[in-house]
Amino acid sequence: MTTDTFGGNMYQSHASVIGERLWSQLRDLAPERIRPARSVLLRQGDPGTHVILLASGSTLVTLTGPNGERALLAVRGAGELLGELAVLDNQPRTATVIAAEDCRVHIITAASFLAFVSRHQLLASLLRHAIARVREAETVRLELATAPVPLRLAAALGRLVHAASADSTDHVVRLTQAELSQMIGASRNAVGTALRPWREQGWLETEAAGGLLIRDIASIQSHAHAQT
Repeated sequence: MTTDTFGGNMYQSHASVIGERLWSQLRDLAPERIRPARSVLLRQGDPGTHVILLASGSTLVTLTGPNGERALLAVRGAGELLGELAVLDNQPRTATVIAAEDCRVHIITAASFLAFVSRHQLLASLLRHAIARVREAETVRLELATAPVPLRLAAALGRLVHAASADSTDHVVRLTQAELSQMIGASRNAVGTALRPWREQGWLETEAAGGLLIRDIASIQSHAHAQT
């Protein structure tokens, strides 16, 4: 089970849905590859030619609007399938997936994935899981549209920290303040204002390369909730 740190919901990873034995067999259908942080793994509007099995690392699932604006729908960690819905329903991809850190992935062709799903009768369970994820994304979008900026930002940082592969008290978020502001639907100045007290308390630091070093996500989230 994984925590949605914005809404507080619990959901199962794909690895949990299909079971460890089948997950291992699915992983063996394609060699492991490394994708660096900030690389685009899947692009909104592209055809569903393959799925990505995320063996380690974390990713951002984003939606691009008609005017180029981006919204953060979800953060996915290890044990997830990415892009499976476009393959299952043979429709263009509905979102873009970006590596939030270095990721180990297995890129499985649509034909191999569909044959695997058919052989092990996984279609119904995968579709139920996909529907639950769509509902989750809609809930996040509503919360992002209505919550104050500090709460939106703390939630986004929390999702990134909890999905990260590194087992450490400190976590680097490799997104600039401009990228964070765009993804939570806020101005860059508003994001900077929200970050200031957290930086002063030592709960996070600004990285020279433009990212953030998160030292105490629990305090950040508690402070954000206290301000609402």
